[in-house]
Amino acid sequence: MHQCLPVFFIKMFIGGDFPKEHIEFFRSRNIDLKGLEVIENGKTFHWKGTYEYNMNQAHTLDTQLNVFQNFQPKIPVVYREAEFVFLANIDPDLQLDVLRQIKNPKFTACDTMNLWINQKKDKVLEVMKNTNMVFINDAEARQLCETYSLPAAAKHILNLGPLVVIIKKGEHGALLYTKEIVFSLPGFPLEEVKDPTGAGDTFAGGLMGFLAETGKVTPGNLKKGIVYASVMASYNVEDFSLDKMSKLKSVDIEWRYEAFKNLTSFE
Repeated sequence: MHQCLPVFFIKMFIGGDFPKEHIEFFRSRNIDLKGLEVIENGKTFHWKGTYEYNMNQAHTLDTQLNVFQNFQPKIPVVYREAEFVFLANIDPDLQLDVLRQIKNPKFTACDTMNLWINQKKDKVLEVMKNTNMVFINDAEARQLCETYSLPAAAKHILNLGPLVVIIKKGEHGALLYTKEIVFSLPGFPLEEVKDPTGAGDTFAGGLMGFLAETGKVTPGNLKKGIVYASVMASYNVEDFSLDKMSKLKSVDIEWRYEAFKNLTSFE
């Protein structure tokens, strides 16, 4: 397999209240924590929300930025040589700042949310123009592009400059668009969903991790990658927080990948 520097800069900015056992868990999985910053006298970012019958839609009850309010990412020197870079969902000004610190990435991707589309749409568009792949959910795509049509929204974003657009549809799966191909993958049918929080980040991690491990961004690899991304997200929602992911084994991932193939193949 292709070897590269970390896919994700574990550029975490946390307060002294962040449970130490979680940090130790990261270390136990050989996750590089050079980018971890702890503000001992501060509090970690806090979000509180609810999900109703439609588990695709989160209702925010409380958001406390805490230490994140003054976050200024300083990328460790070793991370600046990374080939695959994912700009997670933060202020688009900060995403651009991170991107400027990376020397010569092979492939970059970004995520966003309705908050930034409402408050900083021009900056969101600038980030998209400067990355190779965009992750966005269906409601955000419609909002950003001012159209109900997801194919039209994808075309609009592709025309900004990205090579790939991934539109996430929650339990209904995901759409992959490039200027050459369209690929639609259903969501994995689950009898019980306990906590959808973090599913989008898990999805992005699964896809970017696969691309970085293989070192190839081809139509075939993008399709395989989106299946692995959906596998990871489907496991994430089956339990609260990282409880399911912390127990996950490679054999579980490969089993569900094969189940996806059986689910979508026909003659």
